[in-house]
Amino acid sequence: MTTDNDSVLAGARVATRLPAQDLDRARHFYAERLGLEPVDERPGGLLYRCAGADFALFRSTGTSPGTFTQMAFEVDDLERVVSELKRRGVVFEEVDVPGFRTRDGIAEIDGNYPSKGARGERGAWFRDSEGNLLGVGEPVV
Repeated sequence: MTTDNDSVLAGARVATRLPAQDLDRARHFYAERLGLEPVDERPGGLLYRCAGADFALFRSTGTSPGTFTQMAFEVDDLERVVSELKRRGVVFEEVDVPGFRTRDGIAEIDGNYPSKGARGERGAWFRDSEGNLLGVGEPVV
């Protein structure tokens, strides 16, 4: 039995927070490499908005381990996005481990996110100026 208290977060908006040791360096990376400008800022933080979803960079003395995807952008044309980001100087991760390999920075991932009605996903990963591991993905239907 589900009660109102069981779903208190179901209607919440999700907003990612990424650490940055140097906000000026991060602002430059996000503007020059990704073409994104903050929609708001305050001392110690920059707020960005993409298609109605927010993410923020916050000043932190800690560092990101960069061992997992911390945030991802879902796009309709992965090759076009990867090509444009490479043109802007973004360096994509190359991975070659059993069961998972990138080719020209792009991996084919079978069976990922079936709840989206996709049979898989194509993905690519890069690090921002602060070491955060970011992904770009395209559902395969």
